[in-house]
Amino acid sequence: MDGVWREQGILEKFPEGGPKVRWRMPIGPGYTGPSVAGGRVFVMDRTKDEAKGIAVENDIRKTGAIPGGERIQCLDAATGKELWAHQYDCSYKIAYPTGPRCTPAVDDDRVYTLGAMGHLKCLRVADGSIVWEKSLTELYGAKPPPWGYASHPLVDGPRLYVPVGGEGSGVVCFDKMTGEEKWKALTVTDVAYAPLVIYEKDGERQLLFWNGDGVDSLNPDTGERFWNVIFPEEKVQPAATTIATPRIIGNLFFVTEYYKGSLLLEIGSNPPSVKEVYRTYKNDPRNETSLNALMTTPVVKDGLIYGVDGDGEFRCVTVEKNELIWRDKKVFAKNPAMFGTLFVVENEGRYLMFSDEGELIIAQLSREGFEQIDRAKILEPTGAARGRKIVWSHPAFANGCMFARNDKEIICVELTK
Repeated sequence: MDGVWREQGILEKFPEGGPKVRWRMPIGPGYTGPSVAGGRVFVMDRTKDEAKGIAVENDIRKTGAIPGGERIQCLDAATGKELWAHQYDCSYKIAYPTGPRCTPAVDDDRVYTLGAMGHLKCLRVADGSIVWEKSLTELYGAKPPPWGYASHPLVDGPRLYVPVGGEGSGVVCFDKMTGEEKWKALTVTDVAYAPLVIYEKDGERQLLFWNGDGVDSLNPDTGERFWNVIFPEEKVQPAATTIATPRIIGNLFFVTEYYKGSLLLEIGSNPPSVKEVYRTYKNDPRNETSLNALMTTPVVKDGLIYGVDGDGEFRCVTVEKNELIWRDKKVFAKNPAMFGTLFVVENEGRYLMFSDEGELIIAQLSREGFEQIDRAKILEPTGAARGRKIVWSHPAFANGCMFARNDKEIICVELTK
């Protein structure tokens, strides 16, 4: 989860006409990014609603329940050929009902998936057979977040952690092999959408949960709460937009959100403790002098944080004070890019950025600014959001390739020299 692709021999500029497409396969709609492991690609999509949900966008009041299903697919990474698929019925009662959100978590011979309505499944990698499964809404009396379950299951040793919701079950820890509940903890107003992360220092581990009420630190073994920080102090909109992956910077913990601003915490160990360094929320939640990211997970490098605010502006701020160094609107071809999103990985000192316009960008980032090296169109945006077409699905980088999908196809493009 450090945002670094460590393969070598990746091209420095694209060939004429863009990178070569190794294969492309049809797929249903969804936001789930692919996972690549052991020569296989795992991805989820929406089936049987004839893609009607793709046009509904954000107003859940106009939808009611949308009949349909979800599917888990396993593809051959070299050819795109389907190796197996598991499909189940699943009516949607969420906003943006395009399809599932969570990235499959692959662990040895098992893959763990979480659907938008709370269907948690453990399947065998070899053939897609079910090892165990649970309906989180039925088991815990939880309701999906307004935009559906989006925080992917976190595998850690023998355990599987999942933000669930409901009374006393904000986070639930399962035995990853059997699905047995090991512990549950917290009651929160909204489990929201950001992934859980593990903080480890001096032999001590903390499970960090950024939710609609703030940040909680839990004992990964027992669920005991070590500490809590309320963020923000006042609600700024009805639903939480806690989405971007939190970043751990040494002993610092950084989160950023469009309506709330940014929060930096200093974490202490033995015993676990917390100290607030800063929060940037003022009277105007979309502060133009700090970073207010929506979905883009920030990049942290050499004391600087790079991210995209909710209006599609690329910004660079300092870790120490969230002081604005520069801002740039050239990343997105269409401006303003409302809720503009980049999926960014570092590779050998430069950055590969997949934009929600379906373009792959090679760039340098520094205190001096954003420097584009090259860009190429990879996929057509097919989703609808805030008056423009988007691809809100992160790619996977593996085997010298990028694997990416929209609501109609999944492709593999070659990125080796």
